[in-house]
Amino acid sequence: MYNCCMKEAQDVLTLLRAYLPSAALGAALELGLFWKLVEGPLPAEVLAREWNIPPRRCHIWLEMLVSLDLLEHQPEGYALSRRARREIVETYSQDAWETLALEARERYPAGEDLALHLGTPGSVWDAKGRRLLDYVDQMAAEPARARRFVRMWHEVREPLAEEVAQLLDLRGVERVMDLGGGSGVVSLALLRTSAGLSAVVVDIENVCAAGREIAGRTPLRDRIAYHPADILHDELPGGFDLVIECKVGVYEQGLFQRVARALNDGGRFVLVDELTPEGQAPPIDHLRYAFHNSLR
Repeated sequence: MYNCCMKEAQDVLTLLRAYLPSAALGAALELGLFWKLVEGPLPAEVLAREWNIPPRRCHIWLEMLVSLDLLEHQPEGYALSRRARREIVETYSQDAWETLALEARERYPAGEDLALHLGTPGSVWDAKGRRLLDYVDQMAAEPARARRFVRMWHEVREPLAEEVAQLLDLRGVERVMDLGGGSGVVSLALLRTSAGLSAVVVDIENVCAAGREIAGRTPLRDRIAYHPADILHDELPGGFDLVIECKVGVYEQGLFQRVARALNDGGRFVLVDELTPEGQAPPIDHLRYAFHNSLR
């Protein structure tokens, strides 16, 4: 994505300074700006009062979003662009976008003063005297955060879940374990395609609680169960014809051995992930994720 856009020195400078447009977009998502404009345009002074932003700063913030083709000028004030309506408002819910923006903001400090800390042998976060909780610790410590996170990933993962459900051969499968399955979005998609199937989602307790809420609002609620466990350390329930791990990113021998014990004779373990074909450069999102993890 980035290399194709850098054709001259100015492009390099633009990318170097991209943290502020990114932060402007994140603030718009967290504050709910785009949804405020769904019903129609509003003048800058009204938006400034809404969030108690100094008027001049608010005007420049809005103009930056215009430059990103997310807002546009109309006689009545600032309005949603067609791109923002299509790619933001009509793609995910306001709550999902707010959660995504919050997560991006919390991870931003990893890049601060990177030239000074890139050679740190251990965690860059520790070297800065800061702490970033890992997934398990964060979800365990904050039930409300876990609930928001699970709802968000349920939305984001629905297209992938439907694709997986169409690709998997479920003949002879009666019980499936969804390992690290979060909301159960993949399990629910599988259940919709196979009437005789039941599913057990295994994840940490707060995530399971949030998943039960989502499943409880569907007609499939009696065919899906949630089993609280830490998949990195705890023993897994048994008696499954299929265990699926979808974009969890945990590939450890100990886990695989416990999965083997959880499977019935002839059972299958299916890993679903996005892998770069041999000989091709990985997508920038994969590199961003890997680089961020290397700094932890």
